[in-house]
Amino acid sequence: MDYKLKKDEKLCSRKAIERLFNDGKSLMAFPLRAAYRLRPTGEHPVQFLISIPKKRIHKAVERVTLRRRVREAYRLRRHEQLTPVLKQTGIGVDIAFVYLDKTLAPYSVIDEKMCLLLQRIAHAATEHSASTTTSTQTAEQ
Repeated sequence: MDYKLKKDEKLCSRKAIERLFNDGKSLMAFPLRAAYRLRPTGEHPVQFLISIPKKRIHKAVERVTLRRRVREAYRLRRHEQLTPVLKQTGIGVDIAFVYLDKTLAPYSVIDEKMCLLLQRIAHAATEHSASTTTSTQTAEQ
């Protein structure tokens, strides 16, 4: 299994980010908040971004540390929690992870909360797929 994070898995497009925050849904598992938007799958089933606000974490060194912890937790958990469900349902997702706390959380806490958020997003994708499938079957009849 390839655990690398490639450049095209990162969410960079301004339009996609605007759509994510305007039309997307939000989940919280303190100290992380995940804004996500389900979409038809493209080259990559998941594109993500990480935001550590300067307003909450004032020192750049601490922001970089947190960004690395969140990225590592996502990188290790995505293959077991999220990617198989998205491939099965044929849905893609854009995700923004925003750090909410004013203090540095240890990696173990971030990893646990990341796991929880990815499970919830996978559950939302399966529900969306099931509702789309039933509405399509109803329309055909």
